[in-house]
Amino acid sequence: MKQVEKYALWLGLISAVALLLAIIIDWENFIAPLSVISAIALSVGMRTVAALKSYQYTAWILVAIVCGMFYPSAFLQWGSFDLRNKWLILIVVQVVMFGMGTQMSIRDFYGIKTMGKGVLVGILCQFTIMPIVGYMLTRIFNFEPEIAAGIILIGSCSSGLASNVMVFIAKANLTLSVTLTAVATLLAPIMTPLMMKLLAGTYVEIDFIDMCMQIIKIVIVPIGAALLYDVYSQDFKGARKRINTAFFVAFGWLLAMIFGLWNFLESLSSESTMQIVELINFIFGAVIVGKLYYHLVTFKPTIHNFMPILSMFGIVYFTTVTTAASRDNILTIGIFILLASIIHNALGYTFGYWISRALGLDKDSCRTVALEVGLQNGGMASGLAGSMGKLATVGLAAAVFSPWMNISGSLLANYWRKKEEEIVSKEDTA
Repeated sequence: MKQVEKYALWLGLISAVALLLAIIIDWENFIAPLSVISAIALSVGMRTVAALKSYQYTAWILVAIVCGMFYPSAFLQWGSFDLRNKWLILIVVQVVMFGMGTQMSIRDFYGIKTMGKGVLVGILCQFTIMPIVGYMLTRIFNFEPEIAAGIILIGSCSSGLASNVMVFIAKANLTLSVTLTAVATLLAPIMTPLMMKLLAGTYVEIDFIDMCMQIIKIVIVPIGAALLYDVYSQDFKGARKRINTAFFVAFGWLLAMIFGLWNFLESLSSESTMQIVELINFIFGAVIVGKLYYHLVTFKPTIHNFMPILSMFGIVYFTTVTTAASRDNILTIGIFILLASIIHNALGYTFGYWISRALGLDKDSCRTVALEVGLQNGGMASGLAGSMGKLATVGLAAAVFSPWMNISGSLLANYWRKKEEEIVSKEDTA
């Protein structure tokens, strides 16, 4: 495998040089294929360069953008099947969130007891700074309503596992980071629709209850399934018997749904009642998935280590589709969206850090809060945009913001890590 990665690196470098030559000579027919080849090859090959390993995830996001920009039709529709289908986007995002959840544990919530102040500061910063900054940027840049709503949306989302990775790289307070991510994720079904209703309600119609339901389906249900696996595998406080009972109830309920109960209830109930029934179906589905995943991992333990990779592929998928769907908008206003993402992200880090300092948190905790505030869950934003049927407009911000957040987060985390190592080195020398 290492030999393949070395060959890929050389192929990427040669392709990049050829691409530069094609741009200079204006060989238009070669620019698109050379861009894709060099992006993919360099993403594979950069694993051979130690200093670039931590940027590989970001590199694959850039591959998705390159493919979506140069070959949009290939990632919008396959035959009669629409790759932007909201159910497909929902399933892919749920897989991403489930993969994220498998890296979490019920013990992640224990930090609330010992780090209450840090958690409170982080949550307040998370759900105030980023939505408000996003709203202010929409007023400054005067974006179209749906694109503006997308900027507010990504600012209103909770942080994801990327922030935990960056905090780990920075050698900051990882326990606080994991707890903040867990708590922010649980609060998202209320806080994200609330901020969207308050700040984006003039741009697009926001149905508070519907958005709550969508976030529960997109985020809480798959992460809940993963946490159920964690509880079951540890037999936390003797939970296995209760989960086994819930599994058979859930299995019976969903079987009844398949064989006519859904149609029967639909004929008798209102639309809002059926929304609740649909949510119950998702929750019962999470119980089944959590237990089956435990048995699958017991049979094949390597599957557990593969889940983050599967999540990455899911993120690459909807980034590619979103980019392809948003291509015309990106070509028209892409530079302004990128500028907005840089300002939004930078202010998140800045306000997150200095507000935490002003409130008396230690340096490591301040760095943690800064990264948690500055890095949002792009998957959640894309999933919500997809559920609204507005991937090309509301989803545009997520497609542009996510790669930049990964790049800036990696740079900042590595900078803080090196700075800390230099301080330790000087103290050891002294």
